[in-house]
Parts: sequence; structure tokens; C-alpha cells
Amino acid sequence: MLYVENESLDPHFNLALEQHLFDTLADDVIMLWRNAEAVIVGVHQNTAEEVNGEFLKQNNIPVVRRLSGGGAVFHDLGNLNFTIIKKMSDDAELDFRVSTRPIVDALTAFGVRAIAGGRNDITVDGKKVSGNARYLRGGRLMHHGTILFDTDFSRMAEAIRPPEDKYLSKGIKSSRARVANLREYLPQMTMREFMASMREHVIGEMPVYHLSEYDLANAEKIRASRYGTRAWNWRQSPEYSVEKRRRIDGVGAVTIRMQVDGGVITDFSASGDYFGNRPSAELAGFLKGAALDERALLERLSGIRIEEYFEGLSPGDFACILLD
Repeated sequence: MLYVENESLDPHFNLALEQHLFDTLADDVIMLWRNAEAVIVGVHQNTAEEVNGEFLKQNNIPVVRRLSGGGAVFHDLGNLNFTIIKKMSDDAELDFRVSTRPIVDALTAFGVRAIAGGRNDITVDGKKVSGNARYLRGGRLMHHGTILFDTDFSRMAEAIRPPEDKYLSKGIKSSRARVANLREYLPQMTMREFMASMREHVIGEMPVYHLSEYDLANAEKIRASRYGTRAWNWRQSPEYSVEKRRRIDGVGAVTIRMQVDGGVITDFSASGDYFGNRPSAELAGFLKGAALDERALLERLSGIRIEEYFEGLSPGDFACILLD
């Protein structure tokens, strides 16, 4: 594995660089990096529903959409990001705990009792200090996550304002995850010292990959064509006659929008902070013309693997969302 040296603080460029490395390098790589203030939204999310647009505009805070699923996260210079890109078969069983192990081991070495658990978190004393997401395509896995060291939680709370969810599973109550900065547990460290210590423990003697002129130029092209555009970062679902938002234990938030005519689905879209390796837009082709009836829906869904679109979701639960 190679360590990629990246000093950029530009969120648009840094996500473009991730994609460039994912698309072009054959070697497994790891990168530690930071962004100036930004909100990074998941690939399936409707940006306008997840952020406080007025606050972002007043404070000149950009929104950038990443390739992976999951929810919106706030980045600032008190947060350290990590990216791991490695070979992985498309049908492999993914486990967040495997990719987060180097981070957990490093924190343990600092005397911090960190645990990788839940859907995609690293926690300390039950409080979230790292959120993670992943993208799998063509035999390559990109796993990236945050490491909260000294993030401004007051600005995080202003920037990200997710909508209230109706819970599909009975007995599950809505609650925002408690978060903590690692500086609470490492008061003797500055941010610079924490970054240096993380590099020492995670990278060690790993060979360093220095970005070439080609790397920088191609990342800039990707930035200009995708991550620097409003069309990519703020894309929204069109207006639909039926909208249903549910939060499902082990899956995440799922918003379904449909056009329905005479009890038959004529159009469909989905958004949310769920994980999935296939775009949910493909489902529109399967669902158009289907009656809003449990038997008819399950028959339509029998030919596809719904978990490829919504990880952890069963066909029955998906049908339940459409019908409830």
C-alpha cells in the first residue's frame, strides 16, 4: 500500500483527487487529508433537504457530493479525513470494521478506547468520533471517513439540518447521534500533533506516492466537470405526487417519490443516507407500470436484488415503504 501526500484544503479538488486515484492507480493507497469548511453529502441524498442553505450561503460554505452513500457530514480544519482505496471484488461482503481497524488501532495506541460499530461509526464512550462511507465498483473499494479532533460543533449544527423521519420499524425513536471531539480525550495534543501522530501510527514506513503533474491536472479536470458544479452537488429530485420518508434500522433514511395514476406507478425516484452499490434510478424501469399492490410489487421485485440498491433492506420492507 502507498501513502498519498496531499496538502490541499479545497473540498472540490480533494473529492476529485479521490476519484482520480480510484479510477487510475492500480496500487492500494491510503491518504490523510483535510478540508476547509464544507458540507459533504452522500451520493443518494437530496442536498436541499439535508442542509441549511441560507447559513451556507451567508458563510460561504460549499456543498460537495461524494461518490459514496451515507449521510451529510461537516468538514473543517479540526477534522482529519482518511481515504483507503484497495482491490475488492464487487460481490465481497463488506465490513466497516476491517477498513477502520488502522484508525481504531492508532487511537488505542494513544490511550483512547475507540470502538468500530453501528452502521458505520467509530465511537468513544458511546459518542461518535468518526463517520465512514464506501464506494465499490469494478473490483475497487474506496473507504473514507472523518476523524473529529477539534471540529466546531456549533457550526456543524447550523450547517446540517436533516428532516424529521417517520420510522418504519416499531419501537425505534428518532435521535441524532451524540458526537465528541477526540481533543476531549487527548487534551495534551494540538491538531498538528494529532495529525503527525496519526500519520506515524497509520502510515509508518509505508512508501510515499507524490502526486505527479498528470495526477494534479486530471484531478482538476474532474473537479471542473463534476465536483465544482452545482448540477452535481445540488441535484434534486423533481416534484412527485407521492412522497414517503422512512428511517429503517440498519439501513438509514430512505425517501421515496412516485407519480401514481389509477393505482399504477408511472414514475419513481429515491434519495437518502442509505448505502447501495447500484443507482436507485435503475429501479424506475422495474417499477413503472406496477400496481400499488403487495403481490404485484413483490412479483416485479423478484427478478432483482433490492439490497444492491438499498443495503440491508428486504423486498418486503421496500414494498412496505411504497404501500404504507
